[in-house]
Amino acid sequence: MWTPGQRLFVALLALMLITQVSPAAYAAKAASEYRLSNGLTLIVVPDNRAPVVTHMLYIRAGSADEPPGTSGIAHFLEHLMFKSTEKLANGEFSAIVSRLGGQQNAFTTSDYTAYFQRVSKDHLGKMMEMEADRMVNLRLEPKEVDTERQVIIEERRVRTENVPSSILGEQMSAALYQNHPYRVPVIGWMHEMAKLTREDALTFYKRFYAPNNAIVVVAGDVEPEAVKTLAEATYGKLPPNPAVAARVRPQEPEQRAPRRVELRDARAGNASVRRYYLAPAMTTAQPREAEALYLLMKIAAGGGTSRLYQSLVAKEKIASSAGGWYSGLNLDSGTIGIYAVAAEDVPLDRVEQAIDRVVHELRENGATQAELDRAKKQFLAEFVYESDSQEAMARRYGSALALGLTVEQIDSWPETIAKVTLADLKQAAIKYLDIRSSVTGTLVPVNPDPENLIAAPAPETTVPAAPATAGRPSRVAQ
Repeated sequence: MWTPGQRLFVALLALMLITQVSPAAYAAKAASEYRLSNGLTLIVVPDNRAPVVTHMLYIRAGSADEPPGTSGIAHFLEHLMFKSTEKLANGEFSAIVSRLGGQQNAFTTSDYTAYFQRVSKDHLGKMMEMEADRMVNLRLEPKEVDTERQVIIEERRVRTENVPSSILGEQMSAALYQNHPYRVPVIGWMHEMAKLTREDALTFYKRFYAPNNAIVVVAGDVEPEAVKTLAEATYGKLPPNPAVAARVRPQEPEQRAPRRVELRDARAGNASVRRYYLAPAMTTAQPREAEALYLLMKIAAGGGTSRLYQSLVAKEKIASSAGGWYSGLNLDSGTIGIYAVAAEDVPLDRVEQAIDRVVHELRENGATQAELDRAKKQFLAEFVYESDSQEAMARRYGSALALGLTVEQIDSWPETIAKVTLADLKQAAIKYLDIRSSVTGTLVPVNPDPENLIAAPAPETTVPAAPATAGRPSRVAQ
């Protein structure tokens, strides 16, 4: 394993060399792709620096695939997958991984659910055997279901109900998406989570958990053909589910008017404003559109050199922080996000007006060549740095393939980024930074009720982030 100092050196070296070497030189490590006879997709990414492997299983099903009235069932099932199977007792899966010196966890998104382990390469076969077992042999004892339901309810209470910015984000997503299931939070709505049943979980499990709806990614000190042999001996024994079909979801109508959401909460720190714009995903965008949006948002709101930060924080000093993102790794659509936290005693409308000026300038005049060149260098450097992480490499391929992208598209990412032009950026800004396709949210601190002062938690200080996933705590409780 490389030390943090060595990894930093790699990133710095990448920044120095990118201007001298073609982006093609920064392609990902060569990945091998296989399709088993039962439909399972296998990706192998060799990384021979240490005798360890990262094994990831992706199921093409997330919260946007849930039946109406059962929000949170995808995430609930993710938790239940760590319970008993026909071969393993409750908690035995996690205990075996721990006993072998490995690490494990799982997470759920709107479009897929993923499970992963990091172990010595000698134990890869055991991980495949256990994952294959729980893909089809989950038991779901009633007591296990009842106990875990309380766990996810508490998770929502801690991560959402007690975090004003999370509440605002949920309300904004519900307003941004008028028809698509992305409007429902990944973790689910509390009133529906409380009613989730064993039958709900089994129905979702039997519909989506099958080898022909799965992707297995192995990154590490392995030989591709040897991994394929292990996969055929474990996953290859599972029967495909003939009912698995392409996902068809409700789509968004034309967005005709901007929307606004205000949340007033005594637990909020400084007042803040954020805005979401509806945008295409990498899977639905026109050629170079998604790449242009990534670069555009790097210029507009990505870090201390961005226009938003320089204007609101460094120059005008009306915000204590400001930033934004483009989230394009989704199946049906993406999101552009912008936020700013007001400085002390600065009214929110002044902050919002400043955001509008930055957006207007980008729409009217576009970016400069210097800004575009810097954004490209940053992206290519991040690509190289990410390639140093075994887990990040596994996630890169697994997430993209779960959404319908190809290995070729993933590997050609640096070259595609390099081809984006100033005209591409301006066209993307005009088309997608459209106030009619947006929702603006404000978080306003208010004086708490005197009766609740003692019990009230400390004011929130976190700033908005890109759309999050739901998953198990890092310490897996059984």
